[in-house]
Amino acid sequence: MKLIAFDADDTLWVNEPNYVDVKEKLCELLSHHIDQETLTLRFYDAQIRNLQVFGYGAKSFILSMVETAIELTNGAITGAEIQQIIDVGRRLIDFPIEVFDGVPEVLEILSKRFDLMVLTKGDLFDQESKIARSGLGHYFKHVEIVSEKNEQAYQRVLQRYNVQPADFLMIGNSLKSDILPVVHIGGRAIHIPYAITWAHEQVADEQLTGKSFTTLGHMRELLDLF
Repeated sequence: MKLIAFDADDTLWVNEPNYVDVKEKLCELLSHHIDQETLTLRFYDAQIRNLQVFGYGAKSFILSMVETAIELTNGAITGAEIQQIIDVGRRLIDFPIEVFDGVPEVLEILSKRFDLMVLTKGDLFDQESKIARSGLGHYFKHVEIVSEKNEQAYQRVLQRYNVQPADFLMIGNSLKSDILPVVHIGGRAIHIPYAITWAHEQVADEQLTGKSFTTLGHMRELLDLF
């Protein structure tokens, strides 16, 4: 293999639980305006709609929260309440990075044998900040932050580094973003599931039929595999 790429959020460090906590706080703030089930559904709709405009990441999440609050209250939400939502959302910008157990050990060993890359999607500033705060950046020869992780994005990255798909390995927690697109272009992929998966990243079982990839239960199992 010429290049091994790692997803970042929920592969190298904890991420999704922070977003779940902020969404629950939004439900609390708006509980006197709307029921939680309706808010959850409408907020998800806003997130998906805004992906086309704002992309992934904390800023898009915060804007979707504000937009949802305005829509569901028919504009009755106060400026003070909007400020509360923004303040809660800011927690997503600078939360302490909790690196998963075993990750530094694995990266230390693999970085001596292979060229490693962080290949993640989202807001450039947000992702660069998380990589820096994680203390893992020195293990990676390359960092690629893309707006979407699909077949075209992977092909562009591989062309940029003059790597053939057969010589590329992607490791991540998302079947939709980290595994299936890589398999489809002829690359290799290792799935390390995380306990929480955002609904937008979930895939139906039939989409996995006939797809060849490896699933591991823990990052340290990579060392045994290699």
